[in-house]
Amino acid sequence: MKKLITKVLRRKSAAAPPSRITNETVAEHRERILAGGRRFKYPVQYARHRLVINAIIISVAAIIIMAAIGWWQLYSAQNTDTFMYRVTKVLPLPVATVDGYPVLYSDYLMKYRSSAYYLEKKEQVSLNSEDGKRQLDYIKQQAMQDAVADAYAQKLAKGLKLTVTNQELESFLTQQRQSPDGEVSQQTYDAVVLDYYNWTPDEYRYETQNKLLRQKVSYAVDRDALTLSTTLISKAKASGSDFKAIVASTAAVGGSKATYGASGWVPRSNQDGGLAVAAAKLQKGGVSDVIKSTTGDGYYILHLIDSNDTQVSYEYMQTPLTEFSNELAGITKAGKVKHFISIP
Repeated sequence: MKKLITKVLRRKSAAAPPSRITNETVAEHRERILAGGRRFKYPVQYARHRLVINAIIISVAAIIIMAAIGWWQLYSAQNTDTFMYRVTKVLPLPVATVDGYPVLYSDYLMKYRSSAYYLEKKEQVSLNSEDGKRQLDYIKQQAMQDAVADAYAQKLAKGLKLTVTNQELESFLTQQRQSPDGEVSQQTYDAVVLDYYNWTPDEYRYETQNKLLRQKVSYAVDRDALTLSTTLISKAKASGSDFKAIVASTAAVGGSKATYGASGWVPRSNQDGGLAVAAAKLQKGGVSDVIKSTTGDGYYILHLIDSNDTQVSYEYMQTPLTEFSNELAGITKAGKVKHFISIP
C-alpha cells in the first residue's frame, strides 16, 4: 500500500508544471499557453462552418417550401388575389401552351380579374352566389381563350417579323380618347379604365398592344380576305356604287364571304374601327379604297351616302377575317393547346 501511494504521488509530481519560468522551461511554458488557447479557437471555427452550412440548408428548404406553396396556390387552388397576380407579373409562369408557345399566367389573370371586377362592381353580381359562380366559370373560359389567342398571335408574329411600334400604339390610344365633345384628357380616360376594368395605365397599354399585334397577324395570314376585298373594290370602281348588288354577285373566296351593311347617321368621331373617320373624308357618293378596320374584324369598302358638320351616313362591304381563328381552332382540335389549370 505504501508503495502504491508513493508511485501515485511521484506521477503527480512529474505531471505538475514547474512553478518558475527559467530559460530551460520557457518553451514548455509557451506551448502550454498556446495549447490552452487552441481549445477556444478551433471550436469557434468549427461552429462558424456549421453555421454557414445550416444557413444554406435552411434557405434552400425555405425556397422549396415557398415554391411548393406558390405552385399549390396557382395551379391547384387557383388563387386569383392581388398578391398572386403580382407574383405572376414578376415570374413568367405559364398557365397553358399553344403549339408549344407559353401562355403567361399573368395575362390570364389580368383578363380574368378585370372581368370579375366589372361583374361585381358594375353588374352588382355577388361572386359568392350560385349565379355569380356560374358567371365566373364562364369568365374563366373567356379569359383563357383570349390569353391563348394572344399568345398564338405572338408566336406567329415572331415568324412574320411583325411588331407594334410605340407610334402605332399612341395613335390608336389617341383615337380611343376621341368623343363627340372633343378629346378626353389622358387622366380622365385612365380613371375611366380603372373604374370599369380595374386596369392601371400600363396594364391597359399592354393589353391594347397585344390586341393590335393580334390584328396585324390576322390581316397578314388571311390571304383569302385580301383577295376578296380586291375583287370587291374592282367591281365597285367598274360598275358603280350598288354595294348590295356587288356583294350578292360575288362568290366567297376560301372561308371569306362578303357582307353588306349601312351605318345610318353616326358621329364623325364614331368608335367603329375608324370607318366614320374615313367616310367623313369622302365626297358625297364617293367610294373609298380598301380599309383595314382598327377593331380587327376585317376589310371594309365604304360608300358615303351623306354627311353634315357633325355626322356621316355610309354603307359598306365587309370582308371578315377568318384564317387566324380557323388556324387556332385547328390547333385546339389537334390537342396542341394544353392547360395547366382546370377550366370549367
